This record gives sequence, structure tokens and C-alpha cells, in this order.
Amino acid sequence: MERALAGLLLAGAIAAGARRTRSLSWDGALAAVAVGTAATIAGWDWAFIVILFFVTSTALSRFRRTVRDARIGSIVEKGDERDAYQVLANGGVFAAAAVVASITGDPKWAAGALGALAAATSDTWGTELGTLAGRPPRSIVSFKTLEPGTSGGVTGPGTLASVVGAALIAAVAVATGVSTDATAILAGGVAGSLADSLAGATIQERRWCDRCSRFTERRVHSCGSPTRVSGGVAGFRNDVVNVLCTLVGGGVAFVFAR
Repeated sequence: MERALAGLLLAGAIAAGARRTRSLSWDGALAAVAVGTAATIAGWDWAFIVILFFVTSTALSRFRRTVRDARIGSIVEKGDERDAYQVLANGGVFAAAAVVASITGDPKWAAGALGALAAATSDTWGTELGTLAGRPPRSIVSFKTLEPGTSGGVTGPGTLASVVGAALIAAVAVATGVSTDATAILAGGVAGSLADSLAGATIQERRWCDRCSRFTERRVHSCGSPTRVSGGVAGFRNDVVNVLCTLVGGGVAFVFAR
């Protein structure tokens, strides 16, 4: 209980700071407190790892922000101010599995939790750095050239960044003693990111702005016009894809863990 209270206070302080810098919305800050507290209940090493994910992801989202916004601002559904759906989509599976791991002491649950976080890290790093690549992305399914920011698009730098992001979580997990299954965690992270790209290219909801004649993820385009569903599965939006990403990452790591 003492650690949970301390974790609540620490997570609250970090979330408050993120709110002041507009990295989190109000509901996003509350969701971040919940995820951070759950991680702290599992242990301080767990809390350190999730803080590392948050800090690095936030830093990357601000790196060359003006250039990124100019390239993908009219396409992506949400900006840098993450809401509760985004926080829980990226950290919910990790937090739940981490608590189960702390209760059961089962290393497979620990690897599953870290695989989910590695997948979220891999996807975030690949997206943030991939959108800054010099060459436009290509569809992971058709290999056709896409506009930067289009779901399902991949680039060389983005792919490399996604592997490095997953490897970072695996390395820190081993260094802190939270898990010894670095290979399983890395595999989960890469698999989750790959699943995210495949889902983004095939079943994620795609919308069309008739006024601009452009694809977008926004319900209201940057021009102010409402958009319509033009592909994928209606309602299967980016946050749902991110949940799928972490579920695949956690599942793969759980299966391959010793």
C-alpha cells in the first residue's frame, strides 16, 4: 500500500508536468496516473521502465515537430496531446499484465507485459521517426508509395527505429532484473509493431475528404469539411489498432518466454 501511494504521487507529479507542457490532455493525465500507479504496484523497476517509455516517446514526438506537423497534420487523427484512449491503448495491456506478474510471480506474465510495452515503443518510435524520412513511405501490403503519416506505410529509418525501440525495452528489462527473456520481449515488440502496420494498411478505418480529394484519418478534415468512410472497417480507428499492437506484442512475448 505504501508503494502504491508513493507511485500514485509520483505518477501524479509526472502527469501534471506532462499536462502543463500539453503532452497529455486532462483525461490522458488521469489515465497516465492509473498506468503509472499500476506499474509501481508491480515494482519500482516496472515504474522506471514505463517512465522511460513515456519520456522517450514524448521527446521523439517533439523532435522536429514543425516539420512533422506540416507533413502529417492533415492526415493523422490526433495531435501530440495524448488523450485517455491513446494512453490506455498503449499502456493498458502492459499495466494489467504487470500487476498479474507481480501477483503470480510468473516470468511469462512479466515477459508478456514487457512485450506489450516494447510493441508500443516500437510502434511509436517507428511512427515518429519514420514520418521524418526523406523518402515517402510505402504500403507494407502493396508497396505503393503513400503520403507521410498514412497508416500501414513503412520506411527504412522508421523500421530501424521500431527495432531499436523494442530492443531498448528488452535491454532495460534485463538490466533492471524485471525479466531475463530479452529475446521474447524483442520478438513481441517487433511482432506487435508489424501487426500494427498490417492492420493499418488493411482493416483500419480510412476516410476521404471530398473537398480536398485526400485520404485522412480525421472525421473533420483540416479544411473544416466532414469526411466519410472510404475503406477499412468503420470504427476500427487508430486507438483500436494500437490495442491490437500491444496485445500481439504481449502475446508473442508470453508464448516465447521461458
